[in-house]
Amino acid sequence: MNRIEQSIAQSIEIKQQLLADTALLERVQQAADVMVGALRGGGQVLFCGNGGSAADAQHLAAELSGRFYYDRPPLNSDALHCNTSYLTAVGNDYGYEHVFSRLLRGRGKAGDVLVGISTSGNSTNIVNAYAAAKELGISTISMTGSTGGAMKELSDILLNVPSTDTPRIQESHIMLGHIICELVESALFPKQ
Repeated sequence: MNRIEQSIAQSIEIKQQLLADTALLERVQQAADVMVGALRGGGQVLFCGNGGSAADAQHLAAELSGRFYYDRPPLNSDALHCNTSYLTAVGNDYGYEHVFSRLLRGRGKAGDVLVGISTSGNSTNIVNAYAAAKELGISTISMTGSTGGAMKELSDILLNVPSTDTPRIQESHIMLGHIICELVESALFPKQ
């Protein structure tokens, strides 16, 4: 088996493990339900991540705020890293570990949802944002690798992909995120 075939086979294997994990699949539904509740209540769904996980955070926020499968009103969703002037100013003045928590304190409110995406589960800036979320009454959903890292104990809902391989974890994160976006969209805007 060459490297291309091996990578595809590994991705399929992890997704088969996800499919067989009924407890995790229930948590995916719970994550969608929490988001639906927040959005129905006038709240927002905020995402955060670093590197590839920042790209996934932005991607999933856009699926909610733009559209997913069909035309419908926009949903209140954003990724916390999108303002580069803010990110670089706070990173420089306070430290990168505070970039998400400081913005969350400025724009988050009770009833909102924060989705943290980290393959290790140990991103200090997300861990700090979770502390702020708890203070503010914001629900937390984590998308991590197998152990959940430090985010495991701080999450209201943990979606931990059974892998330690960063690319395979990220592939599963975007798949689970797409499933959640579909569930949210169909719950809030059922097709007639």
